[in-house]
Amino acid sequence: MPPTRTPPPPTSFLQISYPTERVVLATMSREKDLNCMNTSAQWEMDAFWKWLDNEPSLSVAIITGAGKKAFSAGADLKEWNDSMKDEADPRQRLGNAPGFKPLSRRLGKKPVIAAVNGLAMGAGTEFAVNCDLVVAADTAYFALPEVKRGVSPIGGALPRIIRTLGLQRASEFALTGRNVTAKEALEWGLVNKVVPQDQVVLEAVRFAEMIAANSPDAIICTRAGLREGWETAAVERAVEITLEREFAELQRGENILEGLKAFMEKRKPQWKPSRL
Repeated sequence: MPPTRTPPPPTSFLQISYPTERVVLATMSREKDLNCMNTSAQWEMDAFWKWLDNEPSLSVAIITGAGKKAFSAGADLKEWNDSMKDEADPRQRLGNAPGFKPLSRRLGKKPVIAAVNGLAMGAGTEFAVNCDLVVAADTAYFALPEVKRGVSPIGGALPRIIRTLGLQRASEFALTGRNVTAKEALEWGLVNKVVPQDQVVLEAVRFAEMIAANSPDAIICTRAGLREGWETAAVERAVEITLEREFAELQRGENILEGLKAFMEKRKPQWKPSRL
């Protein structure tokens, strides 16, 4: 039985484990296909992220890829090609707006750390762009090669890399379709840390432990404030929204009282599941 109050949804693409308290690790597991994602895998992941946000025993998730070669090669291009054939139902084309929300467009409540263990192509890069922290192997590289295939990286990365990288670097990244090394991605601000390949998940777990040690309410509230500022141009309005919404709920919870009391008593706080 998993150490959670509710069981995770059934998974076959994702392999689920719990490396430390309040942390879940999801490993994309189509290693022979470079962990590329078909439609069923995307629906599976959609259910997983919803479960994460509703599961009170968890504060942080890590996502990585099976094997040493790939984090994820992105969408299953064979499935995409089949969906574009004349005899295929045009309503089922992969480029249509999906019913699920991929990780590349996830809003959510709880932070996700990408442990990029190898190549991250297309949707693999789009996933990483929308993660809260990114740890990359020194052998990893990122690319948005869709323009080379007559497609466009429309899964959520384009407006997000503008925020993170700025117009010129984002344009270089998306319009050339070239590979960007982990070292270059670190210099650009897309990656938090580059480590040897065999240390990438361990380093992501260390970051997750630091986050998960904090108040579950404060983690959700702080992330909401960061995301609100990232997604809107009105900085003061972003502050007001977080104050009115998440921080108001935080102040009605037990964890703020416990945190302040533990500080006064010089002891480690005993957190309760988040009320947010």
